[in-house]
Amino acid sequence: MGVQGLTGFVEERGAFFTELRVRDTKLVIDGSSLYHRLCFASTADFRHGGDYGAFAAAVGEFFGSLRACRVSPFVVLDGGRGADDRKLPTLRGRASERLRAAHGLSRGDGGCLVPLLTREAFVQALGRLGVPFVQCFAEADREIAGLANCWGCPVLSLDSDFCVFDLAAGYCPLSHFQWQSVCAGEGERGCYVPARCFSAEKFCRHFSPLNKSLLPLFAVMNGNDYIDLAALEVFFSKVRFPRGCAAGKGGKHLRLQGLLNWLAQFAGPTEAVDSALQYLKKHQREEIRALLCASMEDYTPSDVNLEDFFQNGKYECEAARKAGLPQWVLDGLAKGKLAPFISDALILRSTFLHVQVENMQRPSAHSTALPIRQVIYGLLLKVSQNTQAASPSKQTNEPPVICEFDRLQKTLKKTFVPAASLPTDFCDDHFPLDKLMEVPMSCRQMLLLETLGVKMSFVESIPSHLQLPVAVTCYWIRCSEPKVKLHQLKALLLMIVSGELHRITNDPDPTVLRAEDDSIAYNEFLKWKEKKLHNKDFDLDAAHSFCQWQCCLQMGLYLNQLLCTPLSEPDLSSRLYSGTLVHRLYQELKSTPSVENLFSFSAKMTQLYQALLNTVES
Repeated sequence: MGVQGLTGFVEERGAFFTELRVRDTKLVIDGSSLYHRLCFASTADFRHGGDYGAFAAAVGEFFGSLRACRVSPFVVLDGGRGADDRKLPTLRGRASERLRAAHGLSRGDGGCLVPLLTREAFVQALGRLGVPFVQCFAEADREIAGLANCWGCPVLSLDSDFCVFDLAAGYCPLSHFQWQSVCAGEGERGCYVPARCFSAEKFCRHFSPLNKSLLPLFAVMNGNDYIDLAALEVFFSKVRFPRGCAAGKGGKHLRLQGLLNWLAQFAGPTEAVDSALQYLKKHQREEIRALLCASMEDYTPSDVNLEDFFQNGKYECEAARKAGLPQWVLDGLAKGKLAPFISDALILRSTFLHVQVENMQRPSAHSTALPIRQVIYGLLLKVSQNTQAASPSKQTNEPPVICEFDRLQKTLKKTFVPAASLPTDFCDDHFPLDKLMEVPMSCRQMLLLETLGVKMSFVESIPSHLQLPVAVTCYWIRCSEPKVKLHQLKALLLMIVSGELHRITNDPDPTVLRAEDDSIAYNEFLKWKEKKLHNKDFDLDAAHSFCQWQCCLQMGLYLNQLLCTPLSEPDLSSRLYSGTLVHRLYQELKSTPSVENLFSFSAKMTQLYQALLNTVES
């Protein structure tokens, strides 16, 4: 993320930071940077598909440290790609990197890969902890900078773009934010989080000095997530940098330093742009000037009033207004009740499907959930079963198509997927997208369950917060290729039961009575987990199957959210899914079938497991 090579350059020198004691302040947090950082810090094993309980615990500990230091956090998350889709080349590059990492992990190499449902688990954890957050309409950087300057407080992130923004109270990199080492402090001021703050003044003074207004031009010329101007390579090959910095040789940092020293000779960006363009062919100059000037605007803080959102719940943004989305959709996006996947499908008719550690020789794990996605697309783009009313091409009566970026073996490919046609209840003139909430709840619930191939009578006996995961499990068994093995199903259901047992025995609510046999069963379960696993082999086909389940759950969540939650939303952070546990259960069930009786000390958990198994098998 951010300006190419700048984080490494700044970290190498270390002289551009000031020590900071973070306490008694507001703090604007880049949500995307934070959940990536906490995910990588809380996970030792990236092969098995995510341990969301451990991740949620790390999120809780992080905000607990802030609370102890009287820091008021405000989390700002990126939204969708935005109508201009300017970051598409960068996003395709990142998806290819992710694919390479997933393939390496599948073969037993090291590496890191954010598990599929991490973002959803993070948003749920924020809601449970009562941490104020907003999901922006598109990229969040400018809105983060605007809010931090409005409040005069620091930005916490791991994005070098914030070295370039003019921030009133500075940028604290997460890599120097020691939230796990809270200091007691002295006197009445109390404890604090030791941190370091990037000083743009120190940075600029280092280069001759450099006028701070030139930093956005530096970021754009050097290359960032939005722009990588091949045309400027002519400039870099011809320009003579001061202080003997070679322009085209010697690595990223030497070029970066040379560019900063070269820019320092100019009073401001206009003069510097004029000089840079002299190195280009005449017919290119005005086009490149326009591109440079437009790209520098990315470093002006946004005028979106996030303070108004945090005080009154109103999110107003020019780009969102221009997109023409229904108000309830805009509200749902801002409050994190709808995922960016939804806005990308609706505005761009294009989505990215994130790869997991799966069998690269098989079709993508996401292919199992394709029929669910097609229903989502049908709802967003309103395709009726006769398809005539909503067809974008009335001559052919073809349904609209969505471009999906997914893997084909070890390569990122785009596929065009037609939206599903829907029952007429959802497609006649009475229920366009802006009136979807007015469709009777029974109809919305029926569409959700029909998509998953389940009747409500099947899942009525299941606790409400588990009804959606159970319905998704029924769908997974029916639609997965190759077919789900019985041991895989039992391992998954035992994992769900273990999550329930953990939730019941660790509930902080003093009014909740805990049965003694539940506590005994939980202690026995913990003893079992501590035992050494005899078979540590990684079963790639089982991993692929569990990846398919996560894909189905993700799209089941999104469809449920789009239909305004006709079923309760399951809590990922309460250990609904633990990749290391489900793989272990699967391995042990193959050799020791008695593991199925793991929770036999608890009558309630035994009953729940049997109810889940009977529901799915029926």
